[in-house]
Amino acid sequence: MSMINYASREINCKLVYYGPGLGGKTTNLEHVYQKVAPTARGKMISLATETERTLFFDFLPVDLGTIRGFKVKFHLYTVPGQVYYNASRKLILKGVDGVVFVADSQIERTEANIEAMQNLYDNMVQHGYDLTRIPFVIQYNKRDLPNAAPIAELQAALNPGWPVEDPQKQRVTPDPFRPGEYLVQQQEGQWIERSPYFEAVAMTGEGVFDTLKAVSKLVVKTLG
Repeated sequence: MSMINYASREINCKLVYYGPGLGGKTTNLEHVYQKVAPTARGKMISLATETERTLFFDFLPVDLGTIRGFKVKFHLYTVPGQVYYNASRKLILKGVDGVVFVADSQIERTEANIEAMQNLYDNMVQHGYDLTRIPFVIQYNKRDLPNAAPIAELQAALNPGWPVEDPQKQRVTPDPFRPGEYLVQQQEGQWIERSPYFEAVAMTGEGVFDTLKAVSKLVVKTLG
């Protein structure tokens, strides 16, 4: 998980962008990289495969402040979308502090989204992580396309929620990012919790920083 560098007074946190091939993970990182001040970011490293790239860079946000005198530095990674690069996916998830799942909103990509989400859960379990207990945000990308599935359908397929067993968490919890919606609520007598989600058009940058800020704040909350 997060690494503390006492020499530079930094807490290093790892964010991984996961999802199906060509869903917009790389586009998200490229947009963030272009918008972050050069003085606050490291070099972007690209590991190319035949069909996709794994990207990595770190940056120091200026608006998150410090935690006990330490600055928080985020290291952003993408994983290859193709299933046959699963060993790489698994390796990149090691030591993760927060996950963004970038779903492709196109109706014909529904199965690919579900397969990638299941793969994420499986790989997290193999590392001993519980995806329901770490900062996790879903981004529904490509919302501008005419064949984009309704949000309700995407939520049902990818973010149906998980049972809340802890009595202290069994209370209606508003979604801080979406007025009128809830992250925790009762459904047919069962308390259910869902992950925060965002709509995006990564090609234009719409929703990219909303997604990043949300997962960053959730990670910082775990450090406090």
